[in-house]
Amino acid sequence: MKRLLTLTLEGNFEQGFDATLEIRQGDIHSPSESRIKGWLSGNRDVLNRYRDWQQRYLSLEMLFRGLSANPQQVTNSSQRGEAFAACRRAAEVLEESLNHWLNNCTEFRTIRDKLLQSPKKFQLLLQTDNPWLRRFPWEHWDLLAEAEAEVALGAIEYDCPNQLNSMSTPKGKVRILGILGEGAQLDQDADQQILEELAGKAGAEISWRVKPQAAELNEQLWQQGWDMLFFAGHSGTSEEGKRGEIQLNQQERLTIADLQFALKKAIARGLQLAIFNSCDGLGLAQQLAGEQDLYLPQVIVMREKVPDPVSPKFLRYFLEAYIRGESLAAAVGEARQKLHGWEQDYPCASWLPVVCQNPTVKPPTWQELRYGRQDNQSPWLLPRTAVVTSFLVTVLLMVVRHLGIFQPWELQMYDQFMRSRPDEGTDSRLLVVEVTEEDFAYQDEQGMERKWSLSDAALEQLLVKLEAYQPRVIGLDIYRDYAVSPENQDLARRLQEMGQFFAVCQGNNPIEDYPGIAPPPEVPNERLGFTDVVVDADGVLRRHLWYSTFNSNSPCLTEASLSLQLAVHYLAAEGIEPEVVEEQLQLGKVRLPSFRGYAGNYSGLGGYQMLLNYRTRGKISQTVTLKDALEGNLNPDWIKNRIVLIGVTAASIQDDFRTPFSQHSEEIMRGVFIHAQMVSQLISAVLDGRKLLEMWTIWGEFFWIWGWAMVGGLLVLVCGRLMYWLGLGIVVIGVLGGICFVLFLQGWWVPFVPSGLAFLVTGGIICYQKKALKIPQMSYS
Repeated sequence: MKRLLTLTLEGNFEQGFDATLEIRQGDIHSPSESRIKGWLSGNRDVLNRYRDWQQRYLSLEMLFRGLSANPQQVTNSSQRGEAFAACRRAAEVLEESLNHWLNNCTEFRTIRDKLLQSPKKFQLLLQTDNPWLRRFPWEHWDLLAEAEAEVALGAIEYDCPNQLNSMSTPKGKVRILGILGEGAQLDQDADQQILEELAGKAGAEISWRVKPQAAELNEQLWQQGWDMLFFAGHSGTSEEGKRGEIQLNQQERLTIADLQFALKKAIARGLQLAIFNSCDGLGLAQQLAGEQDLYLPQVIVMREKVPDPVSPKFLRYFLEAYIRGESLAAAVGEARQKLHGWEQDYPCASWLPVVCQNPTVKPPTWQELRYGRQDNQSPWLLPRTAVVTSFLVTVLLMVVRHLGIFQPWELQMYDQFMRSRPDEGTDSRLLVVEVTEEDFAYQDEQGMERKWSLSDAALEQLLVKLEAYQPRVIGLDIYRDYAVSPENQDLARRLQEMGQFFAVCQGNNPIEDYPGIAPPPEVPNERLGFTDVVVDADGVLRRHLWYSTFNSNSPCLTEASLSLQLAVHYLAAEGIEPEVVEEQLQLGKVRLPSFRGYAGNYSGLGGYQMLLNYRTRGKISQTVTLKDALEGNLNPDWIKNRIVLIGVTAASIQDDFRTPFSQHSEEIMRGVFIHAQMVSQLISAVLDGRKLLEMWTIWGEFFWIWGWAMVGGLLVLVCGRLMYWLGLGIVVIGVLGGICFVLFLQGWWVPFVPSGLAFLVTGGIICYQKKALKIPQMSYS
């Protein structure tokens, strides 16, 4: 928040000036931090230096707005150059004299030292009624120039204007009354074009009056409320500097007193700013600021006569800065600095513009003129708006999420989290017997008649070998929808009687007109498991379907998946039997989750399925080929009390699945290893306490998303600039991702994409509202 320093000077150049400096952190309503009194000695020399410069400046009549030719004025380039040089030399002498006076007066030193101690870029409000002091180029006091201070003028005597609460009521438009007065030889079209181009596009509603009659202008000021009054034309100030007038048309010249009651009404209705882009307007500002009981809050005028091309340049520079969000004094200061670049053609052009302020009124920003001032509203307006907006954004995102619009991005983040987790390695409780392309050739060489991938003879020999090493359970992940051949009846009896052997089938799908695959006829129903899986729309397998009921026409009528059958049988040896608790299957202390209720992205799918918590991206268990198993190349420790899965991994058999690890299409996982992952997930959860991946309830996710939405909105309120919020926003999104990943490691898949969107959308809305209300940096802050 910038400091406001008020320097009051009362007196004259003969006897000197009483000086008082007050320092506030904020605007005029803030408590005074310190008050210092001093004295500035009288100095006729600096006044004479100003008059000398003024005489030199006014001799450049060829520059000024609309002045008729003077027979005495310079007409050739040589004389013009000499006149310009003389004016510049007089300006340098004036600057030197002004600095010497202010820097070397002993009784003024305490005030000067306090100014030197102030942080840079403060605002100095110079309060004086001395007309010559008001004309001085205070911006060229080296102390203020080095501090990059914003300088404005104020009256000694002032009062709070009698205004309605117009600044607290958002209007959406800046209402401007534009007056183009008598302007012989003036390029007033440039002023009109610039005001319409810049202000009109920034939300201004401009009503133009060209050379109006006094009665017409009086009527306009009475009829409706205005935020800004703009005048371009001829104007001037009396010699004593306290009376200004404007020329409306060829017949009428008006003083402020002539419009006293109309202006008082306009100010009461909310008139905040008057811009007189015309010559010598300090007398107008003096009358508007304190006389006639008007106390207009802000006035911008020119100190002296102004060259015609300078006025539209100043107007453009000022409006560009003011509409961009700069304070009134800062916008005038920026325009003044840009005018400095034109001083080769227009000497001392940067000295001309000045702001005259009523100290009781905080200067409005452009956005405050348009939307109303926030500090006149409840201090809880934006925080309350942030909470309400975040709630509405959350509701909207929850609805959109339910429609599945965010699912592709959420699933991508799920895959990224899965890939980023530490690899948990193999599960030593499993063994996979692979049937490879080489095993096809091996069976053929041994004269084993194959109907599909695994011959009856090979299966018989394999089961004999495995049974000898006492596996706890065996699962055959190969479809056998046909009977054992007559010459292999020992296999038929083994399949029927071997209690730890489980076979597979596949349910039908009437929607896709898929008939399903029948189980081996020799295996009883209680030792069957389905191999049906649920693949997402992008072709990635992320879910574990562990229980399902197929219709009566299905060749596969078992309700348990192969993975569930193998896990239940394995856990039974550990004394753990399945129980149904509150309509959920419980194994030991673990209840298997399902998507029957709310399930985030998978809501509405139904069925007993859960997220597949992959253990590793590689092979999950020890493997052995069919040939090695049949030839006895086995380690008995791989089999005893283990789960043995038999499946095909030959490339010629299509049993491939894309997983969260499949960043490229060729990265696949064979079906037998998918079922091994599922079995491992179940037994690891029960025996090892390994987390199953779950999702929060609908209310848990709602409050989670709403919380991040509120963070986005409230963070905007503590950031002074949009870039700060964007920078912090990137950090917050990173923190959100980190928290989501940590929770993922703990077994919770929480919404990242909706939360990030809620943060950004709410922050963006509040940022727009904050910008509209212009909450950060007021003129003094």
